[in-house]
Amino acid sequence: MQLIADVVGISTGSVKTILREHLLMRKVCACWVPRMLEQKMKDCRCELSSENLKLMQLDWNLFVKRIVTGDETWIHHYDPESKQQSMQWKHASSPSPRKFKVQASAGKIMCTIFWDAEGILLIDFIPQKVTITGVYYADLLHKLHLAIKEKRRGKLTQVPLLLHDNEPAYRSHVGQAAILESGFEEMHHPPYFPDLTPSDYHLFPNLKQHLRGQRF
Repeated sequence: MQLIADVVGISTGSVKTILREHLLMRKVCACWVPRMLEQKMKDCRCELSSENLKLMQLDWNLFVKRIVTGDETWIHHYDPESKQQSMQWKHASSPSPRKFKVQASAGKIMCTIFWDAEGILLIDFIPQKVTITGVYYADLLHKLHLAIKEKRRGKLTQVPLLLHDNEPAYRSHVGQAAILESGFEEMHHPPYFPDLTPSDYHLFPNLKQHLRGQRF
């Protein structure tokens, strides 16, 4: 704004008035996006999203019933309450309560959760110093198959739609073979597409909100 004022030869206040009141402009922050996509990735997004849309339009109710989604998240041994959770009722004349800031514990464990429209299907806690490889994920899918068989009678005959992201372990040959062996159909996940990660929006935030303030 100062640069415009120096070039035009007017005050910064006049520049601000012209921009806001006459040109109806306003200063905004740039929109944050997870990753700058190449044109090839954008085309892939459009193609896969169109396929998923066509699949949904065939039978919406069946589409929703078939989806099984899963993801991983870190669970801390202790995650302190949020400021809103620690709110207390007090009288107008009473002093405001004080609370010291507490950090989340260093101890944590990786948790994998699979769920569908009816609820949780499988919860798996990964042992310490173990990473998710294709072999580990394949074994997890076989456990998921058994969990669906026990908890959702008739769901396997509908061929569950497995919705997960594009992690290397999921895309490995062992992981892909386990998907076929378990009788699942993989739902296409466009590259770097966070909108198709329901666990991050509908499950993990509520789960961690409930666990806050508890020690394990």
